Amino acid sequence: MSIPNSDMSQNGNIRHVDSLCSVAEIEEIDFSKLLDRPSLLNMERKRSFDERSLSELSVALSPRHSSRNADNSFRFFDHPEYVFSPSRRSLIGTPRSLTGFEPHPMVAEAWETLRRSLVFFRGQPVGTIAATDTSEEKLNYDQVFVRDFVPSGLAFLMNGEPEIVKNFILKTLRLQSWEKKIDRFQLGEGVMPASFKVLHDPVRNSETLIADFGESAIGRVAPVDSGFWWIILLRAYTKSTGDSSLAELPECQKGMRLILSLCLSEGFDTFPTLLCADGCCMIDRRMGVYGYPIEIQALFFMALRCALLLLKHDDEGKEFVERIVKRLHALSYHMRSYFWLDFKQLNDIYRYKTEEYSHTAVNKFNVIPDSLPEWVFDFMPTRGGYFIGNISPARMDFRWFCLGNCIAILSSLATPEQSMAIMDLIESRWEELAGEMPLKVCYPAIESHEWRIVTGCDPKNTRWSYHNGGSWPVLLWLLTAACIKTGRPQIARRAIELAESRLLKDNWPEYYDGKLGRYIGKQARKFQTWSVAGYLVAKMLLEDPSHLGMIALEEDKQMKPAMKRSNSWTC
Repeated sequence: MSIPNSDMSQNGNIRHVDSLCSVAEIEEIDFSKLLDRPSLLNMERKRSFDERSLSELSVALSPRHSSRNADNSFRFFDHPEYVFSPSRRSLIGTPRSLTGFEPHPMVAEAWETLRRSLVFFRGQPVGTIAATDTSEEKLNYDQVFVRDFVPSGLAFLMNGEPEIVKNFILKTLRLQSWEKKIDRFQLGEGVMPASFKVLHDPVRNSETLIADFGESAIGRVAPVDSGFWWIILLRAYTKSTGDSSLAELPECQKGMRLILSLCLSEGFDTFPTLLCADGCCMIDRRMGVYGYPIEIQALFFMALRCALLLLKHDDEGKEFVERIVKRLHALSYHMRSYFWLDFKQLNDIYRYKTEEYSHTAVNKFNVIPDSLPEWVFDFMPTRGGYFIGNISPARMDFRWFCLGNCIAILSSLATPEQSMAIMDLIESRWEELAGEMPLKVCYPAIESHEWRIVTGCDPKNTRWSYHNGGSWPVLLWLLTAACIKTGRPQIARRAIELAESRLLKDNWPEYYDGKLGRYIGKQARKFQTWSVAGYLVAKMLLEDPSHLGMIALEEDKQMKPAMKRSNSWTC
């Protein structure tokens, strides 16, 4: 493969580089050699802030070296630059990308659309609005949502534009300190807003921020995930820039401690997982995810690990570090043991005895085998597995949730073996989970009588629509990151190519409907910002896998391993 001189033309603030390679060469590119190129990686920079891990690991996550060792663990390419790299402007939009992507005309369009969504407060960009669709009533789509901004923030970080992310982090931190009341009840001090907007007063020529902590949301539910995403984005900023000064600000340290105080508090819980109401995360309507949803547990785990790397070890920080370490060990054990489902575990549950008593019980949650849904037996491949949606007394939600499983991989909540099994399942059930537009937010859809009971006859969450089995393009970035971490970039390529056949032509819809994701969602907003940003992040990750270090954490060897399948659900 030959690489001629760079052509530094500008198009949407993205650098262009020509590279010549055949189709065969594209498939055989050695990612590790790409990462060795001094012109890309050997730059002056600070030591990455998160090289301090519990196990002091500096293992790189190379897609090239994803085969398994004799002990069934991953064989990673030992190159610390892969995980610990500075940000720089993306090379996306090249005549031919270094990872084998032909330039796509929608990349420049995507950047233009993303920049149109920018929100300014007193002259500074502080976020991106949820959608720029002017054909529909605004509702709250003209606000900056914390969870929605994450892919936007990552796109700007990967493109060498960290200031907007810094502004966003500081402005949302300021909103956290506000008094939060719903009716006469005051929310916890650490709650982060679901969203905010900028109000312009033309008379006084002034601007103010207005935040929503759940008091205006459907169902009036506070966003449990906002605080976790905020910590994760703070770590991504620190990782990308190599600058720890933002995270070390007393205000940021206090903000993290307030969030942690909410979720590490002691109560009546018998599990290390977080008990949540329906509608407290991306699935923000009634969809039967109350209890211990996988999305929240995976984000909780990742936020705890990020906070462990960001907290100062002063008098106040040390107390939280000790509590985090204890919770991480308990949470990883619980999730890997009880939430994990593969072919053998499913067969074990199918044969469970019930009404067991004492600490020797195998069926610890008294799950009735007759409650297992018929679809799960056909859905589960012989090789593969996933973290189920929820588990609580006498209840297992066997639905597949994309976000929770991808975050489990990125945070290393999933063991290397479990991560590979999740990817095996995605490949085996591609038609069901990706179809014609990736990716299903959950699978399968609930319908008929179950839909009436679970959703309360929600007209927006009808079968194979919206949160009920709808297909969400934003999930592309999570899938792509998980694919790179597990050494399966070909899966991400396939998903991105599917999305590129429709997204721009359809004006970047929020979601798609139908069993295969064939139809634009019946209430989907067009020019949905996180659909745009999710695509850009996915493209940049594939083009430069070193960006993965912003959003992935290496496995911590001190975490207790999952129990062997033959001893599942026993202590």
